[in-house]
Amino acid sequence: MAGPTTAKRGTKKSTSGPRPSPSSGGRRFRLPRPRLRRPGRRGVIIIAVLAVLLGGFGAWAVYGSNWLRLERVRVTGTDVLTPQQVVAAASAPINAPLASVDTDAVERRLLARLPRLKSVAVTRSWPHTLGLEVTERAPKLLLETDGKFAEVDDEGVRFGTVTRALKGVPLLKMTVSDSPSSARFGTGRLLRAAVTVAQDLPAAVRKDVRALRVRSYDSITLELAGDRTVMWGSREQGAEKAKVLAALLKAARDARHVDVSVPSAPAVSGS
Repeated sequence: MAGPTTAKRGTKKSTSGPRPSPSSGGRRFRLPRPRLRRPGRRGVIIIAVLAVLLGGFGAWAVYGSNWLRLERVRVTGTDVLTPQQVVAAASAPINAPLASVDTDAVERRLLARLPRLKSVAVTRSWPHTLGLEVTERAPKLLLETDGKFAEVDDEGVRFGTVTRALKGVPLLKMTVSDSPSSARFGTGRLLRAAVTVAQDLPAAVRKDVRALRVRSYDSITLELAGDRTVMWGSREQGAEKAKVLAALLKAARDARHVDVSVPSAPAVSGS
């Protein structure tokens, strides 16, 4: 007859769940994973047909429908030019699929037809707009030819012609046609040297400059308002010359002639 202790043991519930059988080697039982059924031949055909139909519809929507066609051209960044001039020069194919517009060709046409443009960025703005963001060249010097004035930018590029001299833009006087400097350096290099000098001028001086006279690569002279002249020399050491010139003009306001061709040894006369 079992005692109280034995009875209690028989009635005690197990909290650890069923024990693995000896044949399982101590491993728990796992349910088998469901296997994915591969589509049959008919399913593959249906999927392929749907893919073709979707691709065809997408191509038609982009190239064949009226949903994504070019309807307008938007221009930003103009100053001297008008947006209408830019649109006309771009010759964008209105009513053509926007995706088929050759943006590189549009950019090339604009730069070739409008020399005033320095750069162009052409972008598509879905669903119907082509954007043209332009940057115009800014004149740094004027070169007089046959009573007209050619505009020259900071790269030495002649990009436009005006009938009147622009206020605040110095006149470039090239007097080097028969000089050895012209043959050695070439007109183009001398022109770029003059542009460099114009850029190096301090703002306080630039507004008073009426002309830059280039006789040779080493002989560039500034003609200022009030019949004042500045011997600049070559384009080298431009930053140093600019500082020295600004200081001299401030210290010697009555000076008629200033020489900063050697910035470490400047000279003033005619005061």
